[in-house]
Amino acid sequence: MKKTFYIWILLNVWMLTGIYAADQVGITANAPDAVAVGDQFRLSFTINTQNVRDFRVGEIKDFDVLMGPSRSQQSSTQIINGKVTSSSSITFTYILMANKEGTFTIPAATAQADGKEVASTPFQVKVLPKDEANGIGGVGSGDTQTSRNSGTLNATDLFITSTTSKTTVYEQEAILLTYKIYAAVDLRGFDNVKLPDFKGFQSQEVELPDDRRWELEHYRGRNYRTTIYRQFVLFPQQTGQLEIESARFDASVVRAIEAIDPFDAFFNRGNTYVEIKKTLTTPKILVTVNPLPNGKPEGYTGGVGDFSISSSLSSNHVKANDAVTLKINITGVGNLKLIKAPEVKFPDDFEIYDPKVDNQFRITSTGLSGSQTIEYLVIPRNAGNYKIPAVKFSYFDTKSQSYKTLTTEAYELQVDKGDGTSSQTVTNYNNKEDLRILNEDIRFIKQNDVKLRPRGGYFFNSLGYWLFYLIPLAFFIIIFIIYRRQIAENANVTKMKNKKANKVALKRMKEAGKLLADGNGDQFYDEVLKALWGYTSDKLNIPSSMLSKDNIEGQLKEHQVSQEVINEFIEILDTCEFARFAPGEEKHQNMDKVYASALDTIGKMENTIKH
Repeated sequence: MKKTFYIWILLNVWMLTGIYAADQVGITANAPDAVAVGDQFRLSFTINTQNVRDFRVGEIKDFDVLMGPSRSQQSSTQIINGKVTSSSSITFTYILMANKEGTFTIPAATAQADGKEVASTPFQVKVLPKDEANGIGGVGSGDTQTSRNSGTLNATDLFITSTTSKTTVYEQEAILLTYKIYAAVDLRGFDNVKLPDFKGFQSQEVELPDDRRWELEHYRGRNYRTTIYRQFVLFPQQTGQLEIESARFDASVVRAIEAIDPFDAFFNRGNTYVEIKKTLTTPKILVTVNPLPNGKPEGYTGGVGDFSISSSLSSNHVKANDAVTLKINITGVGNLKLIKAPEVKFPDDFEIYDPKVDNQFRITSTGLSGSQTIEYLVIPRNAGNYKIPAVKFSYFDTKSQSYKTLTTEAYELQVDKGDGTSSQTVTNYNNKEDLRILNEDIRFIKQNDVKLRPRGGYFFNSLGYWLFYLIPLAFFIIIFIIYRRQIAENANVTKMKNKKANKVALKRMKEAGKLLADGNGDQFYDEVLKALWGYTSDKLNIPSSMLSKDNIEGQLKEHQVSQEVINEFIEILDTCEFARFAPGEEKHQNMDKVYASALDTIGKMENTIKH
């Protein structure tokens, strides 16, 4: 008995001390954002405590108050993993009716809660006109009597609009394409959706929230429930008149019609419900794409949008053979995926590694936004004072419709003589070995005790003596010729791009192979597209912004590529662009075939195109 008593006391103490401190007390107002003239709606004010007195609301003069305020209380207690939480609130509710069109303000409510003066925030409610179909407010009230009785749908009962943010743009300038649903009936969903393949555009879908919000909107004399169904950011890849084809939606609608059977009429309030199938199509959209103006700055890498650039150097005072990292960060909104890394002219004494690029992109309604961080790792081999010049980044600004050039700061780098003991590991840069230990590539010659014996002659002026000098000299001359030839080839940027085109494409296909193994369909097809377009751009010495499926056939024919290989190349491009909208199972089934076909096509083109 005594033990039970102690347990009871402990439980009570635990309950009293375990209840968590409530959030800051306040008033939350709730009402629809939009209603129609003649609609009745609920206005509520919730206070997150029950210690409330002197509740008041300002004068509600723009609406008829049909009822209120009615008061209700709510409270709850939870015990989760030994933690006790409790909450309580009071809600004051009004029933209002909108009687005139316009946008009106709901005044703030005030009260004394837990001994403190609290108030809500005033907010606005938009009142839409009556539905012109029959003069009654409310969604769906404009249905004609004929369609209601026959169980059919009028063209104005349910439709989808497709709109673009712009219809005249520059090449590579982002366009927002929006599909919006207008429903005056009970839309249950879509059995099938077929979107266009966006020929001539590179497309990225905008991520919308799963719990999409329906709003009330007055459109062409009727009141509809509306929501945004899908949004895409499109980047035109060629100039001229481009067409966004129609989209098709197979909709399923449930609606009530007047019941003929008395039994159905009794239990269903005089109505019976039928399911109606309706196919909706959106009109085609024409987009005029203008070429970028003349006067492109030197070093222009294809950027279109609104960008900024910054840079940083890991250290400006190091020893010889110590690694230095120059980091360049490009941020903004535009075609970030298609921007090439800016060129940095490092001193000749520096050993330079391929840049490491980190992309942080996010698709929004304003376009592709985020940042691209490029890290250049270099190793100064000799002591001295060096200057890393400023980096220039040029792009086409869509706001001012002009080219802009941004410049980073220049850096002074002091390199002291190395002490010969430092050893530094370089990783994650793929133009050198995956792992390399610096300052350990020269080792001592192993010394052995050797007994020399005279062989009847002197070494001086002998054949071995002269070969000892001539062989190294010959090697030096050969290496010097090869070195000079390599410098000449490196100076020819076009030739180097052409020479490395296959290597760069295979590197991207290797990355696509990893995405294939991980089952990442969207990024896999993007990587294959970049491999194909990048290969043709480097191999044919044509900027990627000038390439399109319409002119690539002529360019490849000029380089004696067979029509069969050209058809395979274009078919892979179409498959990759279309696959992003295919169902998940079908998308994964085609990935192996696309990967193998892309590798085969690149190999055939490499064997054909010679410079």
